[in-house]
This record gives sequence, structure tokens and C-alpha cells, in this order.
Amino acid sequence: MHINPRSTPTWSWVLPVLAAGLSGLEVTGVLHETSLVFIIPAVLLLGGAIFASVMHAGVIGAKIGEPHGSLVLAGCVTLIEVALIISIMMSGMEGTDEVARDTVFSAVMIVLNGIIGICLILGARIYHEQSFKLDAASAALAVLGTLSTLAFVLPDFAISGDHRQYSWAQLLVISLCCLVLYGVFLFIQTVRHRNYFVDDAGSEREHFFQKHNETPSGRVTLHSSLLLPLALATVILLAEALSHPLDHAIAAAGLPSALVGVVIATLVLLPEGISSIQAALQNKIQQSINLVLGSALASIGMSIPIVSLFTIISGHPLTLGLEPEQLVMLLLTLFVSTITLGTGRTTVLQGTVHLVIFVVFVLLTLVP
Repeated sequence: MHINPRSTPTWSWVLPVLAAGLSGLEVTGVLHETSLVFIIPAVLLLGGAIFASVMHAGVIGAKIGEPHGSLVLAGCVTLIEVALIISIMMSGMEGTDEVARDTVFSAVMIVLNGIIGICLILGARIYHEQSFKLDAASAALAVLGTLSTLAFVLPDFAISGDHRQYSWAQLLVISLCCLVLYGVFLFIQTVRHRNYFVDDAGSEREHFFQKHNETPSGRVTLHSSLLLPLALATVILLAEALSHPLDHAIAAAGLPSALVGVVIATLVLLPEGISSIQAALQNKIQQSINLVLGSALASIGMSIPIVSLFTIISGHPLTLGLEPEQLVMLLLTLFVSTITLGTGRTTVLQGTVHLVIFVVFVLLTLVP
């Protein structure tokens, strides 16, 4: 996603303002949440508000520098994901106790198979073979494998809670473990071993702005600081309004409820996914891998603890354990990712393997 350090793109403030206006019409009862007059523009503006939120968070992060810059962007994406998840959970529809699991699991499958598969294939098509640092990939995969096992695999075998659920005590401890692991990873990525995640051209944010040789101006940063809360607020309001229509549409079509999680994960990951693909096309595969693995880590390391805290306070049940077919897909993905990202070089074959796994994931989501 291109950011001009000298000016604020018109779309980045027009879309949140329009989204806020539409939300106001829905809240005041002028438009009903089930009418197509509201649903169609709401879906479009929700996507636009998400893009705007990520862009403004990126501007603020680039201005304040690391390690706080990465935290701003990760926090923004996590807040959007959590807002969408909690909106669905509070809708009262059947199966909402599984929406957090389905969303975060879908996010992992989308980034590790769909996005990374596209990046590797497109990069190989132009450059034949691309290289990256093993230290970054191995560190991220070690944390991701641990987080995935704690969040999705272990609940299937824990006996203190209900079926595929942790007890409240277990959930609290596991959430703290996830936060600690993710926090240490961020420290390694942005402070202690920052060179592991930086290619020869410099850091991701330096690479992003090296064309202009400057960080965003104070005026642009001020605009983003004011527009980011507005964009995030509209995302939350529109997500809450669209939660019931989405549930009803999926149920009416006879599709599995797990599709809700796929939709949420796709919306949240779209901006970073596009950025990853653009980086691969520019022969910046290190940046692509950092973005892809960082998205998956943030989705588990931050979203799961926050949603867990919500369920502990509200008393809402939370099912995290995967279904058998989902468990197989997760283990296959982690195994293949370890091999693919364990050589330091990528080819079209590796990208094809990841895309095939992604296609099977989509198939099993639609036809369990």
C-alpha cells in the first residue's frame, strides 16, 4: 500500500467519513441493517475503512519509528479483527462460540498458504528464484508453531473444560503465554535482533520511504492521528450492523458457519496481503515473508488473548479446539512451511504447494 509522506490521500478520509455517515443513518433508524440499500454500501465502505485504518496506522508507525511503529500497526489490525469477532459473538446466533477459532485459524491458513503461495509464484515468475534470511523465518515459525498448538490443538485434549474448550483458569494462563511469546518475538524483531528481519536495502519502513528519503511530515501524521480513530470506529459500527445479515445470509445459503471466520479473516488481511504481493513483485521477498508471518503471529498472539478476556468477563463460551480435518490442515501447513521457509530460497514449486493446500482448505470450509 503506497503512502505519500507529503500528503494525505483523498480516499483515506473520504471513505471513513462516508462510512461514519452510513453508520449514523443505520443507528438513527433511517436505514435498516437488513435492507440492500444499507448492506451493499456498508460492505464496500467497511472494506474501505479497513484499508484507511491500516494506512493511517502505517503513517503513524513510520513517524514514531521502531519498535513502537510495528506495535501501532499490529494493534490496529488486531483491534479490527477483534471488533469483527466480538460483533459476531454478540449477535446471539448459533455457533458464535466458534467464530474466534474459525477466524484466527482462517487467518493462519490464508496467510501461510494463500498469500505466501501467490507471493512465491509471482516472484518466481519474474525472478525465477528469490532469497531471504533464514533467521527471520525460523524465529517466526518457532513462535507460530507454539502459538498454534497452544491455541488450537491442546484444547482438543484438555479435559477440565467443555468439549474443545479450555477451563477459565486454563484459558487465562494460555492467553498470558501467547502474549508473552508474541511480546518477546516483537522485541527480537524490532530491537535485539532487528538485523534478522532486514534485507540489504534496509528495514521495511525505511524501504517503504527510501524513494522519498524522509518519514511522513508532521501535517500528514496529524491527519492520520485524527482519522485513525474515526476509521476504526466506523469499522466497529459497520461490523456490528453487518453481523446479523452475514449470519442470516450464510445460513440461508446452507453454507457452514465456519465461512463467517473466513470472511472476517479475508477482510482483515486484505491490505497486508496486497502489500505482501506488491513486495514480492518488486523482488522484496524478505518484506513479504515478514508481513505474512507477522500477520499470522499477531492474529494468534494478540487476538486470542483479547477475545479470551472478553469471554471470561462476559461468560460467553469460547471453543478453540479444531475439528479433525482442520487439525490435519494446520499440521500440514506448519510442516510444509517449515520446509519451504527452511532453505532461504523460494521457487515456483514451493508456491504451488502452498496454493494447493489453500485450495483444499477452501474446499473443506465449503464442503466439510
